[in-house]
Amino acid sequence: MADIATVAIGEPGWIDLASSDPAASHTFYATLFGWSVDVVPDPEAGGYGMFKLGGKEVAGVGPRPSEEQPPAWTIYLLVDDAAAALAKATDAGGTVIAGPIDVMGEGTMGVLADPSGAVIGIWQPGRHRGFELKGVPGSFTWAELNSSDMPADKRFYQTVFGWNAQDSGIPGVDYTLFKLGGESFAGGMSMGPGAPAGAPSNWIVYFDVADTDAAVAKLTGLGGGVHHAPEDIPGVGRFAVVHDPQGAVFGLLQNTQTAAS
Repeated sequence: MADIATVAIGEPGWIDLASSDPAASHTFYATLFGWSVDVVPDPEAGGYGMFKLGGKEVAGVGPRPSEEQPPAWTIYLLVDDAAAALAKATDAGGTVIAGPIDVMGEGTMGVLADPSGAVIGIWQPGRHRGFELKGVPGSFTWAELNSSDMPADKRFYQTVFGWNAQDSGIPGVDYTLFKLGGESFAGGMSMGPGAPAGAPSNWIVYFDVADTDAAVAKLTGLGGGVHHAPEDIPGVGRFAVVHDPQGAVFGLLQNTQTAAS
């Protein structure tokens, strides 16, 4: 079990869902992962709520900022100074989409696009420190970049957030591991010629599950769908890429090491 004390500056420290139907999302994820939800009562919060697992905050959820935005999960990287991080991202070839924005004293957020166009958030903690639980079934465990320009994105994340990029070493797979302090927390790969025409670069949130196949079966029974059917990753575990009933994409990862412990 891990808490916010284990999340370093520069790593994913929070995630949230922008939903076209928050009430339906509350029910879907509560059933899929056993989450509860506490909606912030202050009207200024706009209906934003906290998903909890065992009473600990694992993710946020709220309505989409606009009807034009598709339902989506967003990853937030922890930073010491949101304004400085956004300025550094701009200098490194990224594009600021929003921020810095003070969020009711809970922290300061921003949203940016990296050089390939993949969207990612930043979070400067205030009262809200980020994940209270991660790396256990039903919580965040991994982040993955699908990039149309992997070389440019590697340079960007190294320059702005200090990430080290290393080849995964998985035979026959061109996959990059992103690390801070020697620990991997995210991965990435080029989208390649098989990607749908016009598909944008993107980040995917992965949730830890005890059994990927069972989780996929449960998800489809709840009205979700499958983008990538369950598949083994040698030495890592078994993953799938799915979407909820509103279309928000995320991944499921049954970690071999976690399951064996």
